[in-house]
Amino acid sequence: MDTRRIAPISHSLFTVFIVSTDEKRRRELSEGLKKKQYNTREFSSVDVAHGSLMIDRPDILILDASNDGAECVNVLSELRRVGALKVIYSLVLIDPALDTATRLSLIDAGAEEYFSVAAPFEEILIRVSAARRIISVLRKTHAEEEDVFRTMDVLLIQDGGCAPGYNPVTAFLVGGFERAGRKVFVASQGFKSVVEETGEAYKYLVYDQSKFKRLDHIPGVVHVGPLLDSRGAAFRTERYKEFILKENQQKAAENIIRHQVRTIVGIGGNGTFMGIKDLSEMLPLHVQVFFVPVTIDSDVMGTECIGEHTGIEVGAEKIRCYLADARTHERFYFIEMMGARGGFHALHSCLGARAHLALVPGLHVDMKLLGERLAARQYAVIVIAEGWEIEDRTKAGFKGSAAEWLKKRLEDSGFNSQRKIVCEAFTRDIRGAAPNNQDITLAQRMAKKVVEFASAGSSRLMPAVESDREFAIPFHEIQTDNTVRESLKKLGLRLLE
Repeated sequence: MDTRRIAPISHSLFTVFIVSTDEKRRRELSEGLKKKQYNTREFSSVDVAHGSLMIDRPDILILDASNDGAECVNVLSELRRVGALKVIYSLVLIDPALDTATRLSLIDAGAEEYFSVAAPFEEILIRVSAARRIISVLRKTHAEEEDVFRTMDVLLIQDGGCAPGYNPVTAFLVGGFERAGRKVFVASQGFKSVVEETGEAYKYLVYDQSKFKRLDHIPGVVHVGPLLDSRGAAFRTERYKEFILKENQQKAAENIIRHQVRTIVGIGGNGTFMGIKDLSEMLPLHVQVFFVPVTIDSDVMGTECIGEHTGIEVGAEKIRCYLADARTHERFYFIEMMGARGGFHALHSCLGARAHLALVPGLHVDMKLLGERLAARQYAVIVIAEGWEIEDRTKAGFKGSAAEWLKKRLEDSGFNSQRKIVCEAFTRDIRGAAPNNQDITLAQRMAKKVVEFASAGSSRLMPAVESDREFAIPFHEIQTDNTVRESLKKLGLRLLE
């Protein structure tokens, strides 16, 4: 045990930096604090003190903002940005006439408290003594935090569009690795955190509640129990597109090696997989890398994907609502849904709800025939995958949705209906749906396989599930341009039968 961290506190261990343009005030504060066994250093301005603040890190900072509050805000913001305020307690002296906005800016920038520049030394001494007690606790906590984050055993990286199941599979992975004696960390904002490492770039994830109670005073420690029932994705960013750059991938690899990461698990869809695969090629072979597919549109081939079952269930229910409204008001609804490449989500949602037609990428339909069939109906609901005829839309410079494109194509073919046509663009509410039991079960199965692969010394694998079959697909065999069977496409064409 490092007994230095729990030794009795002595004033002489504490250093106070005093920054003020007022020489007399600096000297009086410094001499008074030295008499109370504090180490002190004086600086005539923020500029003069800046370098020492960044390098030497005093215990307590007395910052005179009575002459230049804005400059003090800047230096506090800089200290907070580099994490120095975790181990520096800042006291700010202000002119009583200082405006409220600047006072609030000082606190927002990181000042612990402010008080009048005219305060008697006895009051300042009391505040410094209180700061000494507080910073001693903070430094002990900070030391524990550094111990926790010094090296990272297992690192989870989430990225891409949100899908039901991100959070549960994260919790199951943590539980499995923890039971295997491993420590699990997560990049707070996916690839972005691993590259930039700004702010609280990483979190330490804990599954066991009793263990979490022992560690919850340490910043960055997160209990994953609540994630089991949580929607969305707690640790990701909105598709960090800059990760496609090789220099960013190299930077991420260097950071991973520096943190001595032993195992990486990527979680997401096809874009996330491509990022994880590229990253794995820049890492030494002793760093294990795995990938777990979480994607509504099932855009990773050869396996069920976490989120696809919920997506179909919720998507089909949305279509049933449109069917009821279309039947009631005798309308035609053209509904754009997920399906950038294969059209899995749009097709299966259509089939589950028994909508009249599903248009998916690669499917070509005779618009005249479709117009004739619609003209003979009182109502209809057509589901269009977002990627349907995307090349033609792009070539034509069309900026609308796939649903609006279908309407245009019909009108161009001569279709002119007296019934109201309602075009609904793709909405993202399905991404925030609560994962259903099938996806939660799938998350458990895949998490278990990843832990088994890691324990066996394997790497560069994705767990795959097809009904009762569980297996692994090597990275070099994974395909991300998923398709749907031609026989299934035909099931979605009942309007044209």
